[in-house]
Amino acid sequence: MRRTITLWALSAAVAFAFVSHEASATGTDTRTDKPTDTTPQSPLGWTIATRGTAKGIPACISCHGAHGEGNAAAGFPRLAGAGEDYLDAQLAAFADGSRPSTVMQPFARLMSKEGRTAVARYFSRLPAPETARRTDTADAAPSDTGAWLATRGRGQQGLPACAQCHGPGGAGVGSAFPPLAGQPAAYITAQLHAWKTGKRPPGPMALMPNVASKLSDADIDAVARYYSEQPGEQPTQQASATTSAK
Repeated sequence: MRRTITLWALSAAVAFAFVSHEASATGTDTRTDKPTDTTPQSPLGWTIATRGTAKGIPACISCHGAHGEGNAAAGFPRLAGAGEDYLDAQLAAFADGSRPSTVMQPFARLMSKEGRTAVARYFSRLPAPETARRTDTADAAPSDTGAWLATRGRGQQGLPACAQCHGPGGAGVGSAFPPLAGQPAAYITAQLHAWKTGKRPPGPMALMPNVASKLSDADIDAVARYYSEQPGEQPTQQASATTSAK
């Protein structure tokens, strides 16, 4: 019971934060290769992201797309517009092994802490795809499992709607809750199963393992499909705005 109250309380707090910061959110640039703020980009971040390094780290864009938009066919996630702190934390988790990945772990371990932070900053400032939107399915029916869970949740299980933390349309909120919109279905599915089986770090307040445990395989597939079909969008900037200025 206490766990359920905590989940709903946090969801409400995140929803309030999203609304309160909406008016000051950084605007999306129509050029997909231009950062969305005016703070100078790190040459190190740009180099690793677009050129790779002599140490054997390939260019990030070779898997994640020329503009960090992701690769749906291969299941590589969208990085553009995700929170800087979130991306930095994931790279650190790959490097220390707490988030297992046969693809990412070797490269993350080759990066210095400075390099990981620079790459995270680079992709966090790239705008989302031009088809960005903030809307969800307004008239979701219970039979449309993906849309229903994304926008309504499942109250009888204490399962909040995905949108309560990840924002309307799965746009992402701040640096803790990444964008879901436009992410490959295979990627979302894999991450939910990883949380369900304890193979991915729990994240803020250990929310995701508890959420994933309440989803059936059919639920996971439906939610993943719903968000993969949604255009991506620039997340609301909160704590990452302060971090990126360092």
